[in-house]
Amino acid sequence: MPARSTPRSRRAEQAAADRARIAPGNSAAVNDRELEDGVLTERSGRVASAHRLLRKPRRAEAGEFLAEGAQAVAEAIAAELRSPGTVKELYITKDAGTRNVELVRAAFAARIEVTQVTERAAAALSDTVSPQGIVARCAIILTDVSEVIAARPRLVAVLVETNDPGNAGTIIRLADAAGADAVIFAGESVDPFNPKAVRASTGSLFHLPVARAADVLGLVSALSEAGLSVLATTGAAANIDLDRATDDGILDLPTAWLFGSEAHGLPPEVIAVADESISVPIYGAAESLNLATAAAICLYASARALRAGRNAGADVDEPAESPM
Repeated sequence: MPARSTPRSRRAEQAAADRARIAPGNSAAVNDRELEDGVLTERSGRVASAHRLLRKPRRAEAGEFLAEGAQAVAEAIAAELRSPGTVKELYITKDAGTRNVELVRAAFAARIEVTQVTERAAAALSDTVSPQGIVARCAIILTDVSEVIAARPRLVAVLVETNDPGNAGTIIRLADAAGADAVIFAGESVDPFNPKAVRASTGSLFHLPVARAADVLGLVSALSEAGLSVLATTGAAANIDLDRATDDGILDLPTAWLFGSEAHGLPPEVIAVADESISVPIYGAAESLNLATAAAICLYASARALRAGRNAGADVDEPAESPM
């Protein structure tokens, strides 16, 4: 009598089938040195090529970057469904595949090529001391500043000469959480597709438009002409603090916040062309706030003001009809 199939056994069979579909990809195209028990190794030309995406020049040349970790990969797969071509390939170790069965299934459903790699190959695709064993090779998708402006944004985060990739990624995540419409990297800011920035964004990089602008002053002018209130974050030399900006209704307007570098803040010439320079008040004895913390406070203050204004508008009663 044949064994009776149970839900557990069917799930196990499905998982085995999923694992069987994970292959080094066209094994005929690789030689024996590049394979270890049928799995792609760090000696593979494909892994070596992907490894070079950890460096900015190669990312710029290839138009691709690496997104590591289950959360980033999940968001990349979701982005692939919205915009086919976002994810070029998924590299995954056997252990990571076992831990992320549903993620692997989602990748197959999105028709993404899934390639099993060794632990050493996965380490070659990571810049961390503890590789997660799951990495997506993705297309770099930058939005033009003109497209950002044409969408009539209400809240934009602008990073000016920001050079720390961890802070850059964190601000992308903050902007996403606060409901911002875009993040713009201006001047000589860090590459938003730097592995550390991608990791710090925890997938938010796939949620909202990211743009670059080489000319900072030209960008400020364009944002201002589009009707955005351009606010520069500064320290003690600010015109007003955030509390007053909130009370005076400044944050009720569509806003582009300018955030500078961690060490030097915003250049004086950039502050000079902003509509206002604003500081975050410190009520205690702390000397200052770091960039990401200040950005979080400013973005959420604007988000709250904008949402309150929108809700107030929705609560206005319609004029009563005149009696006949």
